[in-house]
Amino acid sequence: MLHRSLPGFIEVICGSMFSGKTEELVRRVRRAQYGRQKVQVFKPAVDNRYSDDHVQSHDANKILSTPVKTAWEIVERVDDNTRVVGIDEIQFFDDSIVEVCNKLAYRGIHVVAAGLDMDFQGQPFGPIPKLLAIAEHVTKLQAVCVVCGMPATRSQRLVGGDGVVAVGATEMYEARCRFHHEPHVFQDQKPTGLKSKVQSKVLEANGISEASV
Repeated sequence: MLHRSLPGFIEVICGSMFSGKTEELVRRVRRAQYGRQKVQVFKPAVDNRYSDDHVQSHDANKILSTPVKTAWEIVERVDDNTRVVGIDEIQFFDDSIVEVCNKLAYRGIHVVAAGLDMDFQGQPFGPIPKLLAIAEHVTKLQAVCVVCGMPATRSQRLVGGDGVVAVGATEMYEARCRFHHEPHVFQDQKPTGLKSKVQSKVLEANGISEASV
């Protein structure tokens, strides 16, 4: 049922690994709690890096959450008096998460979703593009490139793995800028360095030595 007196909307927090997405989600959810709004937080069951029943950032900032196996399970678990729903690691859900977020917003719920906008190959991740298109508010965060210190927008996978989804943290990923991101290079291989003269020129213009790659 559409609750016109309680307008819902969708916020998306996206960015690379280590850009502070989960920390920002926790901050916004806690702010709603301070405002005495009923809040529920969900995360995909596959993400159990730090805890089975908490959403937790890499710096240990955390909040109680409910792990779910499917996107539609979120709809089933949201209470009637809930005003804010937080969803972390939203890239791990299938495209049905877009319909779920829309459905919650039409119920008058403020949806705060956080996730990676690109996979380790630098390609749009799962349902994120569609979710960004329907969201009322989008916040794109940046990390710091571990190679050059420039703003990082990509996640460098350090070890091999099958498929796009490989849940991990600092032992598996680094934040990289566009020009130091090497999607096909893992820790057990020697980095190939920059891949074009264009990239070299851009780095030179920013005072970055190619020898540092």
